[in-house]
Amino acid sequence: MSHEMAGEASPIPLLTPYSLGKFNLSHRVVMAPLTRQRSYKNVPQPHAILYYSQRATKGGLLITEATGVSNTSLGYYPDTPGIWTEEQVEAWKPIVDAVHEKGALFFCQIWHVGRVSTPDYQPNGQAPVSSTDKSLKPARRTTGNEMEVFTPPRRLKADEIPQIVNDFRVAARNAMKAGFDGIEIHGAHGYLLEQFMKDEVNDRTDKYGGSLENRCRFPLEVVEAIADEIGADKVGIRLSPFSDYMEAQDSNPEALGLYMAESLNKYGILYCHMVEPRMRRDVQKVECSESLVPMRKAFKGNFIVAGGFNREEGNKAISKKDADLVAYGRWFLANPDLPMRFELDAPLNKYNRETFYVSDPVLGYTDYPFLKSTA
Repeated sequence: MSHEMAGEASPIPLLTPYSLGKFNLSHRVVMAPLTRQRSYKNVPQPHAILYYSQRATKGGLLITEATGVSNTSLGYYPDTPGIWTEEQVEAWKPIVDAVHEKGALFFCQIWHVGRVSTPDYQPNGQAPVSSTDKSLKPARRTTGNEMEVFTPPRRLKADEIPQIVNDFRVAARNAMKAGFDGIEIHGAHGYLLEQFMKDEVNDRTDKYGGSLENRCRFPLEVVEAIADEIGADKVGIRLSPFSDYMEAQDSNPEALGLYMAESLNKYGILYCHMVEPRMRRDVQKVECSESLVPMRKAFKGNFIVAGGFNREEGNKAISKKDADLVAYGRWFLANPDLPMRFELDAPLNKYNRETFYVSDPVLGYTDYPFLKSTA
């Protein structure tokens, strides 16, 4: 008997089950990685237990906020978590356990911000590192209205890059120790890996600069190291070839996206998570003719899309097979029960941008309301 005959509506595409490698998902609504600034002294806090478990559903996939791989990896965002010390690993464990208790899968997104930093955030007040020694223009701080003045970064020497690859590898191993199901490499939004990939930033003349192949070498070395360390079936990567966050643009974003999609195939990683071209910078959607479809076709693994999707657009992306899963950021922050709201086509809470980056353990974090039980 069909659903309709039983008097039930068919499930919407976003709420159909999906096999993500060896993981069985009950729906395709993914919680996107969202930078939070509530891990005091870079150690995850007990209030994160509530935040993530509120958003966990049986068979759902959550991706953590970006988590630093070393003491040089952090910057412009104070109080973001890390996973390079024993203390940090231990602090993540109860958070992971709470998500697993709800029956959800949990991946840890790991990053290095590169030049999006200042000596204030670096050990011994040293310069942040990057592919280049060009600094960023001043930017408004995530908290308050003061301007962050970025100092020139130090250009990494070719023989220092293996150490950073190793930092990523160790962070991935630590994430598995903390109990995560897998990791997502942050290769998007103008942070260190993208500072190498994009030709408007990378002005090197060694084997890590110049050609597309050279510019993508370091990110792919990170992918390979992590896949070797924890298994390719537990590794994802996030990419944003079209965006220009943090002054990271590329003269041919489609070629970059395609080259990465094709190159990733040889490592057999679990998924590629790409940001839509319409999300050029920060939070504004723009109309554009480019699409992720060529990358979707080129990449042989599972494909997650992110970037300004609503319920209807998410359903369309799944039904047209433009994506296997759709990641939601701001809507998932403001609606801890987002999959249920999508199921019922219920109204959504509005998100409050003013509280995205405050350090309060509750405000704009765990205080967004759930749908009232209609029972």
